[in-house]
Amino acid sequence: MSKTQSASPRAGGVAAAMGALILAVLLAALDQTIVSTALPRIAQDLDGFDDIAWVSAAYLLASTAVTPLWGKLGDMFGRKRLYLTSTGIFLTASVACGLAQTLPELIGARVLQGVGGGGMIVLTFALVGDIVAPSERGRYQGMFGSVYGVASIVGPLLGGIFTDQLSWRWAFLINLPVGIVALVLAARALPAATRGARARIDYAGATVLAAIATGLVLVTSFGERWGWGSPAIIGLIAATLALAALLVPVERRAAAPVLPPAMLGSRTVVFSSLIGFFANAAMFAVLVYLPTYLQIVHGVSATLSGIHMLPLVAGLVVSQSLAGRWAAHVERLRLILLGGLAANLAGLLLLGTIGGGTGTLALSGYFLITGVGIGMVPMVVLTTVQNSVPAADLGAASAVVTFARSIGAAFGVAVFGSLLNSGFAERTRALPTVGGFDAARPDTVGHLPASLRDTALDAFAHATATGYLWIAPSLAVGIVLALFLKPSREREGPDGSAGNIPDSAVQETVAA
Repeated sequence: MSKTQSASPRAGGVAAAMGALILAVLLAALDQTIVSTALPRIAQDLDGFDDIAWVSAAYLLASTAVTPLWGKLGDMFGRKRLYLTSTGIFLTASVACGLAQTLPELIGARVLQGVGGGGMIVLTFALVGDIVAPSERGRYQGMFGSVYGVASIVGPLLGGIFTDQLSWRWAFLINLPVGIVALVLAARALPAATRGARARIDYAGATVLAAIATGLVLVTSFGERWGWGSPAIIGLIAATLALAALLVPVERRAAAPVLPPAMLGSRTVVFSSLIGFFANAAMFAVLVYLPTYLQIVHGVSATLSGIHMLPLVAGLVVSQSLAGRWAAHVERLRLILLGGLAANLAGLLLLGTIGGGTGTLALSGYFLITGVGIGMVPMVVLTTVQNSVPAADLGAASAVVTFARSIGAAFGVAVFGSLLNSGFAERTRALPTVGGFDAARPDTVGHLPASLRDTALDAFAHATATGYLWIAPSLAVGIVLALFLKPSREREGPDGSAGNIPDSAVQETVAA
């Protein structure tokens, strides 16, 4: 496949292009979490309590399944064209979500929204590789990582505000005005790219990868609900493992594989993807369940729980920015990665000490350290992989990392949720059934009389802390992998750039 060439935008064009891409990442990331606080109202309005979990799972499943295909198609047909297409799909589906009158309609629209959102995220990360020089990728990828992390925390807060003050439908409809601005900016500012070499689309590989993603997301999303030892879950696990074994021979026979076999043999790509998986599992276990701990144990509202999380957001944003700047020197990439993983591990170990009486100051310190660790890892992983592959494979390489991170997020949320609920149920099994209290559902603690509520709250805090201690070893594995990682720099053009944009334009935009 020939190397995809992009026109070199002016410095102002780089700023406009980055603005469009940041808006797109913001929207796609928000839609992974914004509906979480709106789900009870949606279930009530659409009469679908039994299947409400599919509203979140449908988006995650679709966005994960299509990630490798979007990345490869971007390599083949030009990323700008595919990016505009995926954004258009996302906005159309957002309107359909906002207008849905039944739960099946909403779930179907969420699948389509996930298809568009998955393309927006992976193509955004690949476009950064097109637009800026390898030496500057870490800095820009850090911006997007900050946006992604902040959106993961702000999403539930916005969902609650829209649901309480307007309607849950605005959690979807708000995408339209913001997305149109992003679409217009992208159409005007993104560099036009020529197509790669003509090749047949790897339908077989794309289908196998999508099926693997579907199996993984279904197992992680519904393992606890259906039962980890149930025939459905065991069958899904077996089928997913069989498909994974089939993937390599399928891709070796493909003329233009969605997942080039050479990448599977690259230590940089494989180790970086595994690190991204473990780091994202820990990250989402923190982002999803710490607000729940604050609301149940400390009795704060959803809005105040978001405020309590600000130290984590601050640590994330600052460390992302600094890591992006330090990553301009390739020899520092592994040190940044090790530092981030170590800080993240330390944060989880500190969270493993929280209890019902842990004070706000101590929690803020724990959150800050955890945020610093979370912020230093994801974009350094992506930059390491992008710098190790030719420009013609940027989309596929970005898709591999994004795919691993998406599965890691689903895995982290599912495993931690299972640990939390089982731990809480075990510690409250002796409590009497009062009113609506259910030992398997922590959100029913409020139904207990005051004399028993403190015991239940301590049990929930202890279960939360234990869950983080169980998750922590995955980051230790990440540290070991990082020790064997040897980051490299992609060959640059004669002017020191990626061949797509002059360094002068990059430096002018950074200075601005």
